[in-house]
Amino acid sequence: MDFDEIRPYTNDEFKEAYYHLMEDPRFGQAIRLCVPNYSVEAFRQDIEHFQTIEEVQVDFDKRFLDAFLAQTSKGISMSGIEHLKEGEAYMFIGNHRDITLDPALLQYYFFIEHRKTSRIAMGDNLFTTPLLGEVAKLNKMIKVKRGGSMRDKLLNSKHLAAYIQYSLFEDKESVWIAQRDGRTKDGNDHTKQGLLKMITLGNDKQLVETMRRMNITPVSISYEYEPCDKMKAREVALSEDGPYHKQPGEDFDSIKQGIFGQKGRISLCICKPLDEELDTVPEHLNNNDKLYYVCQLIDKYIYQNYTLYPNNYIAHDILHQNQVYSHCYTPEEREKFEGYLKRQSQNCDVPEEKMHENLLKIYATPVDNHYQAISEQN
Repeated sequence: MDFDEIRPYTNDEFKEAYYHLMEDPRFGQAIRLCVPNYSVEAFRQDIEHFQTIEEVQVDFDKRFLDAFLAQTSKGISMSGIEHLKEGEAYMFIGNHRDITLDPALLQYYFFIEHRKTSRIAMGDNLFTTPLLGEVAKLNKMIKVKRGGSMRDKLLNSKHLAAYIQYSLFEDKESVWIAQRDGRTKDGNDHTKQGLLKMITLGNDKQLVETMRRMNITPVSISYEYEPCDKMKAREVALSEDGPYHKQPGEDFDSIKQGIFGQKGRISLCICKPLDEELDTVPEHLNNNDKLYYVCQLIDKYIYQNYTLYPNNYIAHDILHQNQVYSHCYTPEEREKFEGYLKRQSQNCDVPEEKMHENLLKIYATPVDNHYQAISEQN
């Protein structure tokens, strides 16, 4: 099967692609913005010495991530690398809070631990310009084609599933994919059953065994401050009166805000692969129910491995008008976060009260999901 339309660049192709990209002045501007005191000329000289895409990632991407994390966060804690065996491919399924940052931070963890980076399944909304499309393909991103007729969607799903399975089983390359289409906008991370159905297409008779071969591994990420929380709260409010239609350039604005917006503390956890848990899938279930069962397993691991910050507990207490979690934060922390919510609630086309409520849900919902998952574990 021909995967050229959706696959990332290979190690045989990346240098030519970068040389072509460096002819675009916007790429030079992006380099200077992302990595101060670094030029296209310096980048060109570095590229000549690299033999693989991963060498570029470890050098340039890590340099970029180091710089922007220092500027826009109060640090990141990462855990779970011990669950991964060297030389094996994994199907990472993560909660999705930010368009590019969630998978980028997973790669950052791999850089630090000297592990092989993964391919990244990313919606074609990131490929809206030739420049973005090239940058995506040079960072091991797989294009997830959306839209079109029902027939187009089915064919695209089959094509994507075939490439994911080829990556895992033939190329031995890990793949990250979000647990759902689009980012979580209300704080309620939830794995879509259709996602698991898509990645296992063509394996109805060996469904559970196929998932076991994939090494499905949940990834849980938490942000003290979600950099796009205001945009999400607005979109949820406007969606109440009918389908929300994005304006041109809105996805790109979200990407920029996600990268350059303040995030506070960040936590990323690679959970245990589901190998043993898959043994608990009841054999008598039909395939749809088996998929639903595995979705619940993924969600459970993601919820259990959240890091909850004072903001989460404050939002929960405000939303429910109580002080159940008052021992988890100080009066000063509450005053600070209330001021933040007040500022973020100001919007020209959504009432302040609605913005405030939606912002509270973004931060409060993970508290309920986390403690529900913990109670079920016990």
